Amino acid sequence: MDQFINEKPLISVIVPVYNGQNYLRKCIVSIEEQTYKPIQVIIVNDGSTDGTGKVCRELEQEYENIQIIEMEDEGVSAARNAGLNQTKGEFLTFVDADDRLLPDTIARLYRCIMETELDIAGCGFFTWTKEEELPGEERHQGEEAPALYTPDAFLREGILKGNSRCWSKLYRTSAIGEQRFRQGLTIGEDMLFLVDLLPRISGIAEISYQGYGYFQNPGGAMNRKFSPRYMDQITCWEIARDKIFQGEETKGKAKDQEKEQLRSQVTAILLTSVMLTAGKIALLSGKERKQQKQYSKICHEKVKKEIRTPGAFQGLSRGYRWKTGIFYAVPGFYLWLYHFRKFL
Repeated sequence: MDQFINEKPLISVIVPVYNGQNYLRKCIVSIEEQTYKPIQVIIVNDGSTDGTGKVCRELEQEYENIQIIEMEDEGVSAARNAGLNQTKGEFLTFVDADDRLLPDTIARLYRCIMETELDIAGCGFFTWTKEEELPGEERHQGEEAPALYTPDAFLREGILKGNSRCWSKLYRTSAIGEQRFRQGLTIGEDMLFLVDLLPRISGIAEISYQGYGYFQNPGGAMNRKFSPRYMDQITCWEIARDKIFQGEETKGKAKDQEKEQLRSQVTAILLTSVMLTAGKIALLSGKERKQQKQYSKICHEKVKKEIRTPGAFQGLSRGYRWKTGIFYAVPGFYLWLYHFRKFL
């Protein structure tokens, strides 16, 4: 049995961490307890100011397969890129430092990627906030056949429908090659990585197995008050749209009607991102909203521009059509009303 295990290819696990002293150890233990061996674990300490560095050094002493990279708070994209540069595995995956893996996660993803002969295998995930909410492996008795996607199909049925996460996926290292995460972006960088990767891959397989535990961190980026970094989610979808249609023009496969439908779908997501950002601005105090007025103005200008894209407004959910329509007509009133209703 041990001989069979040792013949399996090395899988690299990249774990970026910033100020994760309270949760890094349990994340790493969940990786070390994987039924799949061998594994290379690369922890990238991105300028933590708490006790994360000490935890990293302790883990490095405890486990022979751990490598530590120290950085100067350059952001999660730069941290993941640093990990990619040190990857030795034939396959690789990403795990955020406050998340967990169920013991059989990597083994199932490896089995899927080998059986389908595709470049990426993904699995489902569950969310948790307390230790007692973490499920056991015993709840997964069987497994359905994987869903198979061409790159174009995964764009439409995966990324544009919410499966835009880089984690919970196993990649062939050769398929990633020299591609890296776009640095300087803090919200939406996962999605852009996948969009950039699509032209390079043969396809993606997705299994229903929920083996990745996503921690709903109350201090996470999406739960913090507005800062200019929230504009990144708008920027990322603008870049993604340009990338998607650059690819479509190069391939020349999509018909004009299909292109129009795809453009309206992407632009509807972009409009939703603008309104999510406007909602964050609305939650600020009156004084703070005035200080961030330039960003609410940018949001309004983008709504005025993007709402003209045929089919984009109709592609929004009913609630977002109401929100977008009011913000388009009376942006100041919308921000006040949104703030008032949230704090009523």
